[in-house]
Amino acid sequence: MMRKRKQKPDYTAPLQAEHTYHIYNRTNNKEALFRDDTERRYFLSKYEEYIMPYVDSLAYCLLGNHFHLLVRVKSVELIYVLVQGIRPQDRTEAQKALLASPEENRSVQEVLAAQFTRLFTSYAVHVNPKWDRKGNLFHRPFKRILVDSEVYFARLVYYIHKKPEKHRVYHDFTKYFWSSYQAYLSDKPTRLKREEVLGWFGGRKAFEDFHRQEHDLDDMNDLLLED
Repeated sequence: MMRKRKQKPDYTAPLQAEHTYHIYNRTNNKEALFRDDTERRYFLSKYEEYIMPYVDSLAYCLLGNHFHLLVRVKSVELIYVLVQGIRPQDRTEAQKALLASPEENRSVQEVLAAQFTRLFTSYAVHVNPKWDRKGNLFHRPFKRILVDSEVYFARLVYYIHKKPEKHRVYHDFTKYFWSSYQAYLSDKPTRLKREEVLGWFGGRKAFEDFHRQEHDLDDMNDLLLED
C-alpha cells in the first residue's frame, strides 16, 4: 500500500535518473496551447527531439491549454553517453557541467530541466509570430510529481488517457488522436514503452478493458496534477 504523505506533494521534484514522474504544464493565463493539428505535431516533434532521448515515454495527452506526460528518466550512464555524442559546440551549459562532473557526483537534474526549457522555448518561438504574441507562453515552473509506487502506474496511465473526456475536448477518449492511448492498441512501431506498459495491465485486452471502466482515484491524489 502506498504510504500516506503528511504534506502536500512536491510539484517541483528534482528529475533524478531512473525515477518516474507525472509531468504537467499549461500556458500562462490558460490561453490556447494549440490552435491546430500542425502545432500539435510540431510540439510532439520537439518533445521527440529534446526530451525522448533522455526518458522512457510511458503516456501522454495533449489538451487545449496544457499537456500531461508520464516518463521515466534514463540512467546517468546512458545520459552521460548521450551527451558525449553531442558536438561540443552544440552542448548546453548543463550538458557541459555533467561531462565535467566526477563520476560519483553526476546528476542529470539540470540537464533534464534545461531540455524541458528548450522544448517550451522552441515551441513558443514557433507559434508566437503566428499568433502575434510575445514573451513566455508556458507557466513556470512546470509541475512534476515523483511516482514512487508501482501500484498506481496503470491508474496514472488511465488518468492521463481519460483527460479529453474530463475536459470535454473530445466525447470519446478512446478515439482521441492526441494521446498515447491508440498507440497501445496498435501494431505500428512506437517509441513508447508499449510492451512494458501493457504488461502493467496484464496485456492488451486487459489494458482496453481497464480503460473502459470507471476508477476511483481519490486514494492517489498526491500523484495527480489538476489543471
